[in-house]
Amino acid sequence: MVKYFCGVDGGGTSCRARIVDEQGHFLGEAKTGSANILLGVELAMASIEDAISQAAHQAGISDLSEISVGLALAGAEQKSAWLDFMSLPQPYGHFTLNTDGYGACIGAFSGENGAIVIAGTGSVGIYLENGNQHVVGGREFPISDQGGGAVMGLRLIQQTLLAHDDLRATSSLSEYVLTHFDHDLDAIVSWSKTAKPRDYGQFSPKIFELAMQRDELAMELLQGSADDVERLILGLNRKGAKQIALMGSIGERIVSWLSPAAQALLVQPKADAMAGAILMASGDHNLYPFPR
Repeated sequence: MVKYFCGVDGGGTSCRARIVDEQGHFLGEAKTGSANILLGVELAMASIEDAISQAAHQAGISDLSEISVGLALAGAEQKSAWLDFMSLPQPYGHFTLNTDGYGACIGAFSGENGAIVIAGTGSVGIYLENGNQHVVGGREFPISDQGGGAVMGLRLIQQTLLAHDDLRATSSLSEYVLTHFDHDLDAIVSWSKTAKPRDYGQFSPKIFELAMQRDELAMELLQGSADDVERLILGLNRKGAKQIALMGSIGERIVSWLSPAAQALLVQPKADAMAGAILMASGDHNLYPFPR
């Protein structure tokens, strides 16, 4: 019998789980590694189970079958990965899976109509209107996710190599990247062959830091990401969204780089993606039909 509800927000960098009781009282919360199912369903499940186990331990819950789990995960829009993930064995009383954007939007507007743009490691825009989902972007790095930290980091690496070859001016930011790799271009190339979105995204804090110091490359990259985020905002507005919550580690810091027209559409989210996932846990929010 389900007695507890757990919301899981999983992205390319981290996975967070929060458990509440039937009255909505907070019981436990934990954070672990990546839970983007496109990076491997077994890896994502391991991160999720670890986060839930830690939160359950805090809550004093020993029987995991008493927990109903709502999952808001990056990569869940890919149907084959969604089905592979849902086919994995799991010990919970109830299990429902949708995208990280869906969970964030449910949380931001407490299940009512509304729109969000998430710009974290990746990016996506989603507008929920009377049960219908309108999605823009979010088709994963490197072919999509503009406005997210991974694409920003990829562009930084590209521009750093151009600066090294005297095809653009060097800057404190490009020198920072070269120093990070011990000025070894072969090391950069080798790293790029296996680098994950979170590996590219690790450079975004330094980009923000140096942009505040008027570093030319940092400002260029930050404005480019702001333009990408704004494209998502205005795209949702054209689909009918009048109020849009901007969320994520990049989104929350990039507001001042947006145009006044885009800023005028923004509202504060009522709650986070874990709160949305907890709302999901009490019903069937599966993105695709799943044969039982």
